[in-house]
Parts: sequence; structure tokens; C-alpha cells
Amino acid sequence: MKSTFLRLEYFTTGLALVVACFMLAVASSLGLYQIITRFIIERPAEWTEVLIRFSLIWMVFMGIPAAFRQGAMVSVDVVYRWSGPSARRVLDLVVCFASLVLMLVILWWGWDYSNRGKVQSVIGLEDVSMFWAYIAMPVGAVFSIIAIIGNYLDPKRMELETAQ
Repeated sequence: MKSTFLRLEYFTTGLALVVACFMLAVASSLGLYQIITRFIIERPAEWTEVLIRFSLIWMVFMGIPAAFRQGAMVSVDVVYRWSGPSARRVLDLVVCFASLVLMLVILWWGWDYSNRGKVQSVIGLEDVSMFWAYIAMPVGAVFSIIAIIGNYLDPKRMELETAQ
């Protein structure tokens, strides 16, 4: 059961990271396009600003699961280094619980906010609902919850390995 969940978590976290990287590429490409249209062609494309903002929102919320999975999101390095093995497991449980509570709050309110944004249109893209920007919060929260549980079951402490 644990190995099946960890395989699922590996896939979902990898998928979230691919989406985050893609959104970074979209944001940078649109930024370059915006520079070309504004300063070279002198006919700015106002819709690019909105799409850059959307892609950056998606990039952040889809990048969070990878940070949780690497153990780099909630960092309590000093306490972790000073504690023994049993205290470390308790600390892991407390951090996992606090992170899960935060993600559940983001999931709940993000879903509510997304539904409220359905009736709101995007300035510059009047045919697009704000739902598509706001839905990044609950989607990212779901991926993060899977990554948090995966990190609790199979802890990785990338920040401790690279710290001096």
C-alpha cells in the first residue's frame, strides 16, 4: 500500500513540476512577445500581461508540491538537528499536520473563490472567466497534500543535505 501510494505521489509530483516548468516557459515567452510588440512593433498586446500573471500563479501553485516533497517547504532545521530519532518523528508529524491543515484551508477557500470567480471575466480576455486563474489554488493544494503525505511516509531532507 505504501509503495503504491509513493508511486502515485512520484507521478503526481512529477506531473505538477512539469506543469510548473511549462508555465514558467509560457510566462517568459509571453514576456518576450510583449517586449517585442511594445518596443519594436510599437503595438502592445495587453492580453499578454494577464496571461503572464495567470501562468505565474499556476507555476507557483504547481511548484509547491515539489518543494514539499523535497522537505524544503517548512524548514525546522535547528530543532531537527538537536532532537533525537523519536523527537524527529514527532516533529515530522507536527510539520506534516500543520502543512496538511494549511493545504486543506487553501483547498477549501480556493475552491470557494474559484466558484465565485466564474461570473467575473478577465480584463483583456473578456471571454475567459477568472475561474481558470483561481482554480490553481485548489489544484495545487490537492497535489501538495499528496506530496506532504508522501514526504511523511518517505522523508527527504534536501535542504539538510545541502546546508553547511
